[in-house]
Amino acid sequence: MVDSAKSEACPRPTVAIIGTRGYPSFYGGFETAVRQLAPYLCDQGWNVVVYGRDRDQARLGANNRDTRVKTVITRGFETKALSTLSFGLTAGLHAVTHRPDVALVMNVANGFTLPLLRTRAIPTLVNVDGIEWERAKWGRLARAVFKAGARATARWGTRLVYDSEEIARRWAEEFGRGGHFIPYGGDARPRLSTEEGFAAGGYALFVARFVPENSVVEFLDAAASLARDTDVVIVGSSGYGGELDDRARRLAESSPRVHWLGHISDDNRLHALWQHAGVYFHGHSVGGTNPALVQAMALGAPIVARDTVYNREVLANAGVFVAPTASAIESGLRRVLTDSTLQRRLADAAKQRAEDAYTWSYVNGLYDDALRGLLPTSLAGALERPTHSSTRVS
Repeated sequence: MVDSAKSEACPRPTVAIIGTRGYPSFYGGFETAVRQLAPYLCDQGWNVVVYGRDRDQARLGANNRDTRVKTVITRGFETKALSTLSFGLTAGLHAVTHRPDVALVMNVANGFTLPLLRTRAIPTLVNVDGIEWERAKWGRLARAVFKAGARATARWGTRLVYDSEEIARRWAEEFGRGGHFIPYGGDARPRLSTEEGFAAGGYALFVARFVPENSVVEFLDAAASLARDTDVVIVGSSGYGGELDDRARRLAESSPRVHWLGHISDDNRLHALWQHAGVYFHGHSVGGTNPALVQAMALGAPIVARDTVYNREVLANAGVFVAPTASAIESGLRRVLTDSTLQRRLADAAKQRAEDAYTWSYVNGLYDDALRGLLPTSLAGALERPTHSSTRVS
């Protein structure tokens, strides 16, 4: 295990962040949160250590990082089935040896490491993520592992974090645990330049990891029909190749109006696509507050979303909701694309909703509060004076 960066330490206490691909990383929701949270915690007086993976850190190098954040690389198996479990375990073992004052642990798959941290009296704040054992991308064994990890999290986690009220309700009902409601945030941005070749307001946008529960198949079916007269921009991949990537590639090759851009790690480019989209389709069906949805809202994208309790909780009246069928998706997208008044109303409502409830300053403050609450008074006193207040799920 190798420290990948030596940097000026922030004043104590120390928080270790376990369960992401590292800092900085652009892979998914947890990584987005850590990119925002780690520097913020340094500003508040924390010494921040983020555990990561060698492949991701070697690719990103020293770009886009705050040098105050210390990164620690551990080893594991970089496979779909074993990556989270193996890297979480080695990070947990390293943390047990170096004894941070508190650990922020992401994902119930890392629940199996919590007893190790408990043996060294390291309090833990655990973001449970979504209901992983219900995700279609996992087989029976993986779902059983995630459910066991959730039970371990419920038993051994000091305090839990839920990124939506509905997730909190499910955990209270199934595991009898309350905790903190802390969603994801979004960044409002000045107007960015349009992607070359795409007319502002004239294309339908889809941004998602290529897994079945994100309505990828249904959207690709809708896109094939929509592309007869409308540009369709698709951002995302499975990360491991496979049938869905192959299908997106074939669709783009067969239709000049379908543009598959793969995974985009450049925030400016991705944010510009959201800002200038005529409509954005959000097809996620499981999990709580989705970071891509919140970011799209903050950038003023007119949104059509799959009708789920999670998407309704986040969007409220700032979206059009559709059933997860190709015909319903196409109809919803065409409705927004052909109605400029509806486009403006949805864009304005989404931006206001994000500003009211889903800013990173608010989210980071909630994490800071929750972590402070796990420290003894003597250590909490070494931190900067907080200027925020937490919200707690009963």
